[in-house]
Amino acid sequence: MHSSLIHNQVVTALSTALEHVRDSENLTIPSMPEPTVELPKQEKWGDLSSNVAMAVAPKFGRAPLKVAELLASTLKADCDSLFERVDVAPPGFLNFTIKPGRWIEVLSLIEDLGESFGSGQVGKGKRVVVEFVSANPTGPLHVGHGRGAALGHAASNLLQTAGYDVQREYYINDAGRQMRMLGASVFARYQECHGRTVTFPEDGYHGTYIHTVAEALVQECGGTLLDLSAEVAEKRSSEFACQRLLERIKQDLGVFGIEFSEWYSEASLIAAGHLEHSLDDLKAKDLVFFDEGAWWFRSSQFQDEKDRVVAKQNGDYTYLASDIAYHRDKFARGFDSLINIWGADHHGYIPRMEAAVQAFGYQKEQFRVVLVQMVSLLRDGRKVEMSKRSGEFVTLREVIDEVGADAAKFFFLMRRSDSHFDFDLELAKRQSSDNPVYYVQYAHARIASLFRVAESRGIQVPSIHDIDHTLVMGQDEIRLIKQLSSYPGMLEGSAVSLEPHRVTFYLQELAAQLHTYYNKHRILPPIDSGEASGSSESIVDDEVAHSHREHLSPELTAARLAMMKQVQTVIRNGLAVLGVSAPDQM
Repeated sequence: MHSSLIHNQVVTALSTALEHVRDSENLTIPSMPEPTVELPKQEKWGDLSSNVAMAVAPKFGRAPLKVAELLASTLKADCDSLFERVDVAPPGFLNFTIKPGRWIEVLSLIEDLGESFGSGQVGKGKRVVVEFVSANPTGPLHVGHGRGAALGHAASNLLQTAGYDVQREYYINDAGRQMRMLGASVFARYQECHGRTVTFPEDGYHGTYIHTVAEALVQECGGTLLDLSAEVAEKRSSEFACQRLLERIKQDLGVFGIEFSEWYSEASLIAAGHLEHSLDDLKAKDLVFFDEGAWWFRSSQFQDEKDRVVAKQNGDYTYLASDIAYHRDKFARGFDSLINIWGADHHGYIPRMEAAVQAFGYQKEQFRVVLVQMVSLLRDGRKVEMSKRSGEFVTLREVIDEVGADAAKFFFLMRRSDSHFDFDLELAKRQSSDNPVYYVQYAHARIASLFRVAESRGIQVPSIHDIDHTLVMGQDEIRLIKQLSSYPGMLEGSAVSLEPHRVTFYLQELAAQLHTYYNKHRILPPIDSGEASGSSESIVDDEVAHSHREHLSPELTAARLAMMKQVQTVIRNGLAVLGVSAPDQM
């Protein structure tokens, strides 16, 4: 994170003050904690706040209030150019009021860095693979997959912004029982297309998409599969269906704006011998043993509740065996840490995979799982029921086609991933301030429209370096700038915690502040009578609608336009992290 940010300057000043107080009090404390600084809950408490005095009070052997007073005294003496005031509040908070002139540094930094504003280096170039979606190619993606896709995409963007080297990976489960069942289901429908009466597999895949795949198979192969044994015909059907359904998954994700660096096939993993090699390694470590006709992984040695089967009595490998080999291969490819986006129903699977990671000599912390709860679709206040097995479910593509990729992504990311989410389709389509994504995108478009009107009237948007800085030091301007200043810290926190919903919260707050400021303050001078007649820009109407007659000098117009440019940059950067577009017109 850039050292010019006010937040970081306060953190640095606090760190120095901690060292000073420690030395002046003759305390033997080897290391000080990194101070945290945040916006206070109430504006009257100042610009920024810290609870560091309460955090270090036990180490100092002093009451938190006393530590806060010592720190405040030091800060006032050493940082006169940064702080207007440093106040202490029970039980030990430090509240800072920054000198107004210092906030202009934030606007200058945004202009200088542009789309890089917010980027950091906490990742230090470490290689991370984020595996997400990874839906079995046995049917179209549903809205639950969509939430995982949006989360994985945004989390990858966050990590990249934070300085990690990120690979996005989709694991194709194209081996095992579910593929055999897919083949049996498609071959059954294929035979029906040729007039045969067949018993549909009890655990088969239903739904119209199976009929569609079977009809495509008829076009491809005619009746040639009828002459083959059921085993061979079902295998051919499975391979054909897997390819067709995977193509559809890729198309749907493409429309959703989701791209992967790697599509990793389970079948290729097995064909390359990785599964056997992984189990052989574990056998050599006595971490896989034979009992009751099956092979077991000693996952209980790594805090799993019990040992797990990796090869059944009939010789088939379990899903766990493939997953062990797959995660071992990720590390073999040079990744420092593995991040998986899983459905919440996989919660119980985490301990056994943590055990596998540790069994190969890696740290438990190098493996992280983010759980995603299911989504409930609402239409006209009524829940839309979904069941993949019966075929009665709403696909992700249907949702995208109805509300758009931007709205779908933003809505999927508006809540913590581990909390249930009701997706209101009608709200997502609404073009009003009630719709969060519209509200944020409109803030960006509103500023773009403002600039177009300014250009049409011969008014230039200046560099922040060329304005009279005193003209953007009012309380309303500083309130906006403080929100902009908190963007890099918010972004880093979102990346470290893998919580993109923080970005949606931030953008909604920034948009609210922008709209409030715009509705209160004129930015362009009043329009002469008839000057803008027939203009299509709604922003012109907004400007005319200002009931107040705030005096606006050319210098004040220039200063406010320059500030608006920086607000627009941060909105655009934040939307880009979410994978959502920043339109110039709406």
